[in-house]
Amino acid sequence: MMAASPKEGPIMLKTLRNWAVTLLVLAAVLGGLFEWWNLDLRWRPHPITRNQAEIGRILEGAGWVSPGLSGPRLYMISFRACPDCIRYEQGEFPRLQAVGVDTRVIMVALPDRNGAPRSTAVERATVAELWVNRSWPLFQKWMGSPTAAWTAPGVPPADGDVARSAVVEAGRAMTDRLGDLLKADGVNFAYPTLIWWTRDGKMMGCACENPKTYANVRRDLGAD
Repeated sequence: MMAASPKEGPIMLKTLRNWAVTLLVLAAVLGGLFEWWNLDLRWRPHPITRNQAEIGRILEGAGWVSPGLSGPRLYMISFRACPDCIRYEQGEFPRLQAVGVDTRVIMVALPDRNGAPRSTAVERATVAELWVNRSWPLFQKWMGSPTAAWTAPGVPPADGDVARSAVVEAGRAMTDRLGDLLKADGVNFAYPTLIWWTRDGKMMGCACENPKTYANVRRDLGAD
């Protein structure tokens, strides 16, 4: 076997150093990209460019309730015991409403799963009443009461009432349809799902379970 020439040793060392530097630079770039994705990009809302007309019709035709403000519209789809929805409503609604955002809440009663109910008779009655009569004060009273203590005073039952039961089912069907439509633009339906329009008219959507998403919504609606 021939011995390496005196020149080959330094060349190999230089090559190894170049590779090491390249790997370090690559690692730094990838690390920076990951940080950008983890701290910002992953929490950004999605522009909704497909199925806009149908999504808009579904939202407008749903039984939303709101304080009736004159600013931009923000729809939030929620159910009563949803902790992420409650956190968003309590923490973000005051900031949004302060700049005129009309916070439109669509409450639903979760469907049964494997034969087990995931909503109560009182909850179904209240959801039906909100859809039928659009009472923001009723929504506020409901959210201001502990879930287990709420008796829906003065609210007709939905169970046993064909029309009101149909309203409850319409809310459930709405979430199924919206989930299918929003998926086309990368929004995976969850609670709360938020849909709004930016100041320049773009429709946006977000499954805003994580507080890191909130700043983007505020910015779009002029509440940052």
